[in-house]
Amino acid sequence: MKTTRREFLASATLGPVLLGIQNKSGSKAPILGSGAFTYEAIHDWGELPATLKWGNTHGVVEDSQGNIYVHHTVHATSDSADSMVVFDRHGKFMRSWGKEFRGVAHGLHIRKEGSDEFLYLTVNASNPRMTPQPAMQAVVVKATPKGEIVWKIQGPPDIDAYKQPNADGSPKRYNPTNLAIAPNGDVYVGDGYGSYYINQYNSKAEYIRTFGGRGSEAGQLLEPHGIWMDTRGATPILVVADRRNNRLQRFTLDGAHIDFVHGFRLPCHFDERKGNVVVPDLDGRVTLIDRNNEVIEHLGDSNPSQKYPLRTRPREEFIPGQFICPHGACFDHAGNIFVVEWVEVGRVTKLRYV
Repeated sequence: MKTTRREFLASATLGPVLLGIQNKSGSKAPILGSGAFTYEAIHDWGELPATLKWGNTHGVVEDSQGNIYVHHTVHATSDSADSMVVFDRHGKFMRSWGKEFRGVAHGLHIRKEGSDEFLYLTVNASNPRMTPQPAMQAVVVKATPKGEIVWKIQGPPDIDAYKQPNADGSPKRYNPTNLAIAPNGDVYVGDGYGSYYINQYNSKAEYIRTFGGRGSEAGQLLEPHGIWMDTRGATPILVVADRRNNRLQRFTLDGAHIDFVHGFRLPCHFDERKGNVVVPDLDGRVTLIDRNNEVIEHLGDSNPSQKYPLRTRPREEFIPGQFICPHGACFDHAGNIFVVEWVEVGRVTKLRYV
């Protein structure tokens, strides 16, 4: 971010905005950001029923009615196994579903198609030691907002790239993390925890092509964790959160490398509103970029001295106003930002725009 821009934004208000609104503990909610990008951090947003406990909270989206959907792995002590939780805009629990994804819930995307809306779920492969094993794993699912499955893509495409072993002789792995959808309905799936390919399908889940693969050179990826269809310009561009390379990488829709965008710490995924994009950085902060892909703000930066020191700790040890491992984020219709984190007890934070 350019210093002159930061100075301009900071001058838009007379210093930090301090509000009297309190969080659940009775203390004042922290204020993050500055100027035109100032937010009140409301941690532990949403009221879960007593039967359900958060696991790692991985994906979050808002539907056209203002309802918020959270995809999580479900805590080991939870009575309910439902991995999809739906709240109204005020945080009141509405419904839950998705028992078949317990332990492997991951990516989440929502799309309006005609008069209907659909959720696209990207489900991880499970650890072989997981007990019980989830009913569905290593799968991409198209579902209704109430959980009825429309279609699914099970496992990797049947192509040579996955049949050929790695250089060390080990078999290629497949473990999808997230997806994006082109204006024509084509689906791009990031094999973010597997062999680091992008697999493209049409709207009927029929295979088209594969590109990417392990590496750090142009066109190669090192953990393509999140993926987003950038339609801000005249030509749609596929943007990949090339996480272990600490960058974004941009591609044409037929898989040709365009360029890199730097300035991130383990970027996870994307959401866009009015030209601005929110990128959760797993390494302790949430980044906002503008339509020129320049950094506007880093929100809730915890500057971790060691990798994720609080990720497995009790909720009482979390530091208000600081993120631990932001994994998913989305804007709502009013410009607020919802952030979900990769922590064992889960955390949903509403960044209320002020």
